[in-house]
Amino acid sequence: MNTTRSTTSLPSADQLAMLRALLVDEAARSAEQAAALSASFEAIVAAAELVNTDDEHDPEGTTIAFERAQVSALHRQATADVESIAQALERVDAGTYGACESCGRPIGFDRLSALPASTHCVSCA
Repeated sequence: MNTTRSTTSLPSADQLAMLRALLVDEAARSAEQAAALSASFEAIVAAAELVNTDDEHDPEGTTIAFERAQVSALHRQATADVESIAQALERVDAGTYGACESCGRPIGFDRLSALPASTHCVSCA
């Protein structure tokens, strides 16, 4: 039986500064990705309006509807990422960043380094 308990604590001031920088970089990357995907979606819609083909029955590749749905899903995810990162930065400012939203225990620096917007510790995730 493994009774090892985590001795993880909330991030130190130095770790918090590094994690904040990660969050800011990730926010910029996600916002850029969301903007690019939005432009791609608009381009797909515009291109579909200019042609009069029945791509739904074309066996030679993906359909416009599939491409539109795929880009739309990626855009929704990028937008959600931007929001979760903004919320993480709010938690940093509020002094609650790094605490699990379910159990209140520290999330752990390694997990936060890998997934800076994490809201749950490994046990609760």
